[in-house]
Amino acid sequence: MATIETEMPVGQFSDYLPKFATVEEERLHRKQRLAAGFRLFGKFGFDEGVAGHITARDPEHLDQFWVNPFGMSFKQIRVSDLIRVDRNGQVVEGTASVNAAAFAIHSQVHEARPDVVAAAHSHSLHGKAWSSLGRLLDPLTQDACAFYEDHSLFDDYTGVVLDLEEGKRIAHAVGDHKAVILRNHGLLTVGRSVDEAVWWFITMERTCQAQLLAEAAGTPVLISPEAAEHTRTQVGSHVAGWFSFSPLYASIVREQPDLLE
Repeated sequence: MATIETEMPVGQFSDYLPKFATVEEERLHRKQRLAAGFRLFGKFGFDEGVAGHITARDPEHLDQFWVNPFGMSFKQIRVSDLIRVDRNGQVVEGTASVNAAAFAIHSQVHEARPDVVAAAHSHSLHGKAWSSLGRLLDPLTQDACAFYEDHSLFDDYTGVVLDLEEGKRIAHAVGDHKAVILRNHGLLTVGRSVDEAVWWFITMERTCQAQLLAEAAGTPVLISPEAAEHTRTQVGSHVAGWFSFSPLYASIVREQPDLLE
């Protein structure tokens, strides 16, 4: 007889993460998830020219991270294409160049948040549309509750982020939240695993789309603060974010197995 499962697994986040015998195994795991994240971003249309980046902290060199090669399509990125960047913005593994904006933003987020393994940002359509309103998301749906009182607003825009000081300001705006809305720019999400960071971005983009649609149709009814806070514990935990990515990872690997090369 099948058992009835709760909507999301519960327990300590570390209890669910895979265990690795070597740092090389853990590095490969993160890179595989990272490459899959890019393929999913490409599949969902989150690419916009050369804009957008996802990073994964290296498990051995904690002040370095893996990122996409500048100018390479999300739809084509493989594990072997990823590059490793040090704290000075130098590529220490790989032959491609790094997007200066990726380094300016992600280096500061990773430095400010030692708990963050991965961060994701792109110029997705609904995310950048919502960002132009300069507002936080409302708890309109169950999925939106993952971000209830757990996302912030960077209420400024000065152009393409190329200055480390601007990256520091964004990192400060993120605070201890899972996401930040960059006004007139788009979304940025973080997580204690690549899986989590990528999932938060995907569901946040869809949450922006849902609120834009709802407000265009009428006056949405908000979920109460008490219910929204409770629901966040169910769908907004580190475990929930990590677990929600699992079917997407399995699907994209089966559909596009070359990403593992």
